[in-house]
Amino acid sequence: RWGDGEMGRWGDGEMGQKNINNTDRPQPIKHILNPKLRTENSIDRPIWINQGDAFVAALPSRETRFTYGIDFNPPAIGNQWHSWSPETESFADCIAPARTFALAHQIDHLREAGLIKGGSLDNALVCNESGWLNPPLRFENEPVRHKLLDLVGDLSLLGSFPQAHYLAYKASHKLHIQLAQKISELSVDSKTKNSC
Repeated sequence: RWGDGEMGRWGDGEMGQKNINNTDRPQPIKHILNPKLRTENSIDRPIWINQGDAFVAALPSRETRFTYGIDFNPPAIGNQWHSWSPETESFADCIAPARTFALAHQIDHLREAGLIKGGSLDNALVCNESGWLNPPLRFENEPVRHKLLDLVGDLSLLGSFPQAHYLAYKASHKLHIQLAQKISELSVDSKTKNSC
């Protein structure tokens, strides 16, 4: 399954460890891929980044949670939402296997732009107005899970995730990265204010 836009064996942080929770009682996990990297930071006020009707946000929360929504014209995708908490669900089982996807009418343009050099029906989901060209899906809502995977990956630039509810709708890598930058800026500002 390598190269299909999913995280495969890397999704557990230590190839082979299937569950990131090491105790019976859920523990706060601040870094999805390595539970040993924890942070005491939490988001204390809403942070929003938007462009048109697309947005990504980090909201104060008692747990770390990621919620994502997408909306595409093909009925096979349509409007999908998924919410996931690393404190109660395995990243390796619930998020990492979700493959990247594309709309059939965009394939030629994407290939010409050099964005899918290794893409094929063997390693990516492709959808048209009639349905999926290469079923079966690994999850009923695999496309939105892959977008959630993208968000987690982009926010990994932070090194650790402040405790928050990360919420996104129709967002892009660009918006995800802008959120990571804003969180980083606020973290630096907070440390500067608290220094002697």
